[in-house]
Amino acid sequence: MSDPEFIGGGRDERLRWLRQRGGLALLVLLAAAGASAEDWPEWRGAGRFGLWNETGVLERFPEGGLKIEWRQPIGAGFSGPAVAGGRVYAMDWKLREGTRGMDGVERAICLDEQTGETLWTYAWDADYAVLMASYATGPRATPTVDGERVYFAGAVGHIVCLNARTGELIWKRDCVAEYGTTIPTWGVASSPLVDGDRLIGVTGGEPDGKVMAFDKATGRELWRALSSEWEMGYGQPIIVEAGGARQLIVWDPLALNSLDPATGKVHWQERWEVGAGMTVATPIRSGPHLLVTQFYRGSMMMELAVDRPAAKVLWVGQSKSELPDKTDGLHALITTPIIEGDYVYGVCSYGELRCLEARTGRRVWESRQMTRQGRWGAAFIVRNGDRWFVNNDLGDLIIARFTPERYVELDRTRLIEPTTSAGYGPRRLFDAQVNWVHPAYANRHIITRNDREILRASLEPAG
Repeated sequence: MSDPEFIGGGRDERLRWLRQRGGLALLVLLAAAGASAEDWPEWRGAGRFGLWNETGVLERFPEGGLKIEWRQPIGAGFSGPAVAGGRVYAMDWKLREGTRGMDGVERAICLDEQTGETLWTYAWDADYAVLMASYATGPRATPTVDGERVYFAGAVGHIVCLNARTGELIWKRDCVAEYGTTIPTWGVASSPLVDGDRLIGVTGGEPDGKVMAFDKATGRELWRALSSEWEMGYGQPIIVEAGGARQLIVWDPLALNSLDPATGKVHWQERWEVGAGMTVATPIRSGPHLLVTQFYRGSMMMELAVDRPAAKVLWVGQSKSELPDKTDGLHALITTPIIEGDYVYGVCSYGELRCLEARTGRRVWESRQMTRQGRWGAAFIVRNGDRWFVNNDLGDLIIARFTPERYVELDRTRLIEPTTSAGYGPRRLFDAQVNWVHPAYANRHIITRNDREILRASLEPAG
């Protein structure tokens, strides 16, 4: 097993992050240290590291498939679930009865983790007419749980803070009405980020509130940063520690930005335009490296300074085409890549799994085995010990290893049916049913959903 620093944050960085998050996060840390239970309170798990610490997890899948503990109906959406304190938090969208067009309601949903019983729901109006009509429907952002509160971001600009136990409204913001937000083509996708007493969101507030921080208890605005003269994009903000400073990394369609999470002050910016505003894959930090990757222009690797909050470009892709026979590097879209040691592994523009040298960007190998081969082919990759759990967009769950020599698939099973339409536009080269949901791994189980159901399956060894 390689140094944890090459997972997206070393041990010390995770400890500092957990102190910022308070009691709930400390419980997560203690659970991981004790090799027992572990929650999944936000996008890509605690700290957004894509790291699942639990032991006692099965090595191979049962011959007849995973044991499904429960299934419950759910409406449209491809926001992943969050799990904390014995509860599962999810979102969906339903068309309002008796209406035409896309006038509907978004819902926050809380389920009992053990039984799947619905404990509460909270709904608000959400007209999806402003979104791409032929594209996937429903909320995009994973809920964020922080102690007694849980935060939801709707696809058309709502931020909702609810009591995690009761579902009662604590505060709410309509970013379109209050901040003049222009909803991007494919809807708001950024999950709220808790940092100390702040809730940080990519809100798209105009003219200078693309990123905003709120008092997490009251919703009072604390600071705003970055111009909204260009699109807000679809990325997830993360916090890293480098150069003696905590840095809020926000990747928008014009630049990669580093901000002071306490004030919103800009540490550094690197201009890099993104076609169609598609900043989807989450930035990945590994030691001195910070990687972002896009559909049309490939990847950009930054090198973080050690003595101050600054960065320089280590390498950047040169291609302006996403077509597989015209690209050499990594043109990821939905799939957040991983950095393991000296190598980058990620899913490229049409489903190709590629391995690159982290310091140069040179391609080492390519495999077409792991996921769907078609435009926007995708997978969600989470580390557990010395192996990786992969959810591809066909609904398969895979146990794999990634090595500088090749992709090693240890096992594969069917988990859930793909129900989301991947296609839009006249060419229809990429029309398919997919599952674009990042699952939650918690308490030796996996929880995921499609547009029809949410389920919990055991990942404990037989017996």
